[in-house]
Amino acid sequence: MVLSSAASLAVNPLDAGSLLAAFGALGIAVVMFAETGLLVGFFLPGDSLLFTAGLLCTTGERSGPHLDLGQVLAAAVVGALTGAQVGYLLGRRGGRTLLTRSRNKHLHEGAARAEEILTRYGHRKAVVLARFIPVVRTVLNPLAGALGVNVRTFTVWQVVGGLVWTVGLVMAGYALGSSVPNVDRYLLPMVAVVVAVSLLPLVLEVLRARRRGRTR
Repeated sequence: MVLSSAASLAVNPLDAGSLLAAFGALGIAVVMFAETGLLVGFFLPGDSLLFTAGLLCTTGERSGPHLDLGQVLAAAVVGALTGAQVGYLLGRRGGRTLLTRSRNKHLHEGAARAEEILTRYGHRKAVVLARFIPVVRTVLNPLAGALGVNVRTFTVWQVVGGLVWTVGLVMAGYALGSSVPNVDRYLLPMVAVVVAVSLLPLVLEVLRARRRGRTR
């Protein structure tokens, strides 16, 4: 009895379904805040969490937690926007120092990619584009603060990017769940596709970096 209840309380932070079953809309806000505002949140499943949450707004209790669309959208938007702004402010106060102390390879690769995006596309486009690239969206906000990106420019465009990213993915999941009967049967394959698509920009960038290295 004790073992079964303990197992039911176990939460896998890498699994969107587990997070939603345990914490519901509150979990979405916390994950969005951590992934976009704290350097320790780079491993969290932001894309798959948003898509799965939208999907679960259309399913019944038998297939998992049933979520309210309004609550999901509010939690996602608030968590993502406040997280990015807090990350920016932390970066202004010592983001470079925090990043230097970290020994995580993926985090440093994400920082290099974020800095490249800021240089290549300019601050406005870079802040929006970073929302759609895992790891980069975690690092770019503190990095923007550390590099002295104008606070007004950052705030306006992180809000734009945050709204498009969160609302877009949630509504994509909701639209699919509303149009496909018994969609919960295909939940795992669909989440796998979302994760694969979200990782595609990183894979392409790694391939480009290797080609540039060979050319040099």
